[in-house]
Amino acid sequence: MTVLEDLPTASGGREARRTELARFLKACRARVTPEDVGLPPGLRRRTPGLRREEVAQLAGVGVTWYTWLEQGRPINASEQVLLAVARALRLDGTERQHLFRLAGMAPSALAQPAPPELGPAIQLILDSLAPLPAAVSNTRFDVLSFNRPYRSLFGTERMRPSHGVFFNSLWCMLTAPDCCNPCENPEETLPRMVAVLRSAYGRHVGEPVWEEHVRRLSARSELFRELWARQEVAPPKTLLRIFRHPELGVLRLNATYLTMPGVPECYIVVYVPEDPDDRELVGRLDSLPPGGRRHTCKP
Repeated sequence: MTVLEDLPTASGGREARRTELARFLKACRARVTPEDVGLPPGLRRRTPGLRREEVAQLAGVGVTWYTWLEQGRPINASEQVLLAVARALRLDGTERQHLFRLAGMAPSALAQPAPPELGPAIQLILDSLAPLPAAVSNTRFDVLSFNRPYRSLFGTERMRPSHGVFFNSLWCMLTAPDCCNPCENPEETLPRMVAVLRSAYGRHVGEPVWEEHVRRLSARSELFRELWARQEVAPPKTLLRIFRHPELGVLRLNATYLTMPGVPECYIVVYVPEDPDDRELVGRLDSLPPGGRRHTCKP
């Protein structure tokens, strides 16, 4: 296929994105009332929400420019202007990120969605899965919540959450000393985890949080740099994990991933015993103290 044959597809994609951007802006404008942003209600409003000129005024941009943006015309918008429009329309982090993507720009640090909020129901689900170890993780392998058997398996007793994250399981596996690393089959587990990370990274290229995460892993681990350079991608799927516990010995568990539609890019990972012997050992996890490892996996 020639380059010229590729052009219509690329052009069609840009046009579709501009059309979707126009629809998104109109919908956001319709749900913001003048009272929401400190403007007088005014008279004779034929449609709900703000007028285009009011959004332009609040964002500090020209009325004509904003009208063209909302009409899906091929105009350029800087990061600062998009953020100003986002503030005028009272967009939250996820909506700002969506706005930037529709505008064909990588979201800035100020356009990142807020960390997911895990309600009490999520912890109740995790606890009800005992004696199976279970945790909530995001696509960067940040562990956001876990149950008692998981705590006993990984030794997370002294960990305290920072910005909603207890620790990063990929960081642990790459940096923990052998005496404190519970994983017995890293040669199989790590390539898969890095491939899953790269697959998720493809949706976040250029985002500061993700770029910093990859940079720090690369700076700390030669093995990560080698695996990252392979350019392998893979979805999360059931993977046999072999653990060595200080009291129980070797456990063979299948890490099984359950999606969470209400919490974007997060999933529940449940460790299911491989055979009856492993099932018996897992049954004892819930009554044990944390795994006894001193390393806290903190970067």
